[in-house]
Amino acid sequence: MAVALVTTGGTIAMRERAKGQGAIPTLTPQDFLSQLPEGFPKVIVEEHCNLPSSHFTLQTLQSLRERVQNLLNREEVEGVVITHGTDTMEETAYFLDITIPSEKPIVLTGAMRTAEEAGYDGIANLLAALKTASSPQARGRGTMVVMNDEIHAARYVTKSHTLSTATFVSPGWGPMGRIDGERITFAWDLNRKVIPFRELEEKVYLIKLGVGMEDDFLRFALEKWAKGVVIEGMGAGRVPPWWMPTIREAIGKGVTVVIASRCPAGGIYDPYGYPGAYRDLSSAGVLFAHHLNGQKARIRLMVILGSGAEGDRVRELWYE
Repeated sequence: MAVALVTTGGTIAMRERAKGQGAIPTLTPQDFLSQLPEGFPKVIVEEHCNLPSSHFTLQTLQSLRERVQNLLNREEVEGVVITHGTDTMEETAYFLDITIPSEKPIVLTGAMRTAEEAGYDGIANLLAALKTASSPQARGRGTMVVMNDEIHAARYVTKSHTLSTATFVSPGWGPMGRIDGERITFAWDLNRKVIPFRELEEKVYLIKLGVGMEDDFLRFALEKWAKGVVIEGMGAGRVPPWWMPTIREAIGKGVTVVIASRCPAGGIYDPYGYPGAYRDLSSAGVLFAHHLNGQKARIRLMVILGSGAEGDRVRELWYE
């Protein structure tokens, strides 16, 4: 048996080529293998790309999914680890979590410091991820992010700090497990359902609200023939009352509108009866992201709309 390691770049693979020119992805899969302890279990390595994750396209995600699925289909592979830039790691993790129907674990990891910086965290995170992916306890738990000796569920994890090595947190939930030396411990589990995958729908927009904002961005999305729009509302998903006519217009044109929250934790619900609050939005026909942040709600909607779902089927898949 073996764990497959797929490298994609990111800070974990970065160092300076020339002094003073800044770090870029340069480490190869063999560089990672050379850092593993002697006698470490078998690791199969494939390089998918060598990019900062902020350079990923939707095609990068889709081809990565195909590669991971093919590896998981191999009998000798017991799990897959992906080294990945931290900027968009949570989106990739959630995308794989909701589209790959495998009991074998998928684990993403990375680093917050380059290979030349003091306290480089890349190899420690990689070892923890490989241990997690090979653990029988990790089976059936979907896609996870392992950083700083913590195991986070793809559904809840988010990057919380621009520089800290403890940047990944799961607001309101906490890590689902920990790595203590050779011991892997899981504190809780979660149910998940996989959405039939065909392709990612590109025409899905993400808009974050601020106080007093006009609805110009939403109107722009409609002019660009949006298929879906995710709005990060205030508090538990509320919007200004002057947004409601355009939201209703969008839904009337067949555009799926999802309301998330700009808050880092909490669900989407309130007891209020005023315009732009939960009841008003619900009556307009929006979908609610509940415990998904805006970027993951966008991923979910792109998967659902890309599957060819329409009308009530979109709503059904959204709330599964």
